[in-house]
Amino acid sequence: MTPMPIALGPTPDDLLADAIVRGGGELADLADAQALVWAGDGVTTFPYELPESIRWVQLPSAGVEHWFDAGVIQRHPDIVWTSAAGAFAATVAEHAFALLLAGVRALPEHLTATTWRQQEFFGRVSTLHGSRVAIIGAGGIGRALIPMLASVGATVIAVNRSGRPVPGAAETLTADRVDEVFARADHVVVAAPATSETRHLVGAAQLAHLGPKSWVINVARGSLVDTDALVNALRDNRIGGAGLDVTDPEPLPDGHPLWTLPNAIITPHDSNPPSVRPAAFAGHVEGNVRRFITGGELVARIDPAAGY
Repeated sequence: MTPMPIALGPTPDDLLADAIVRGGGELADLADAQALVWAGDGVTTFPYELPESIRWVQLPSAGVEHWFDAGVIQRHPDIVWTSAAGAFAATVAEHAFALLLAGVRALPEHLTATTWRQQEFFGRVSTLHGSRVAIIGAGGIGRALIPMLASVGATVIAVNRSGRPVPGAAETLTADRVDEVFARADHVVVAAPATSETRHLVGAAQLAHLGPKSWVINVARGSLVDTDALVNALRDNRIGGAGLDVTDPEPLPDGHPLWTLPNAIITPHDSNPPSVRPAAFAGHVEGNVRRFITGGELVARIDPAAGY
């Protein structure tokens, strides 16, 4: 079988080149290719026009809202687009689990204490055992997170677009029922895509249904959580805390209240650290190249109507 000509841009990348070849492709110039694997983070260097021969484009990020904002995907309606959604699920899930466990076990307070007396906050220390965790946007990250939560005795309510049962979840709800979970869950993990419909998915009304020991974890995009409403809930101790790998605005400005609130844990959008990203994306590319060549269903196919 003749290898499929696939272009790689914007610059050479040995890891991705090897992945393309292992998947059954052959590196080719863009003008001669039938597919394009794009490794550039930004949209500014992406070609404005693509050859008519291009039938599929693989993008390098899980979140693709900036590609829609720039009109790149809409400009090529006949091309199949895939994101990197799922490629980084395991490491992001691990980070979400770490943030939730750290919050529930009051690790921030422990780490800042310099005397035994300062550690007299044991009423804040709780457990995930027996708790109910809602995962909003239970795709690849959620599926990777569920076994971690199960290992400490927590159960999961999953929320996804289709309502199709998520393996390991005690219950799966469709996205239009998302508001129901806040009154039923002890903790909430946000892992949904950022769209106009999901902006401020977690706001004052939703936070009001959580309890004083509930933690909100966001490893998706900052826009999904109403920052002002979250700050108010944290200041008033109406919820236990928040673990945020993403914020709105991002980067979080110096002097922002979230930096000093004792029940907020902020990490600098590094749930998918550079140290593990290249190999994970290369594996994703190899698998999708193989599927493209054999006519299989591509992983993380983007739905232009849905925006992700």
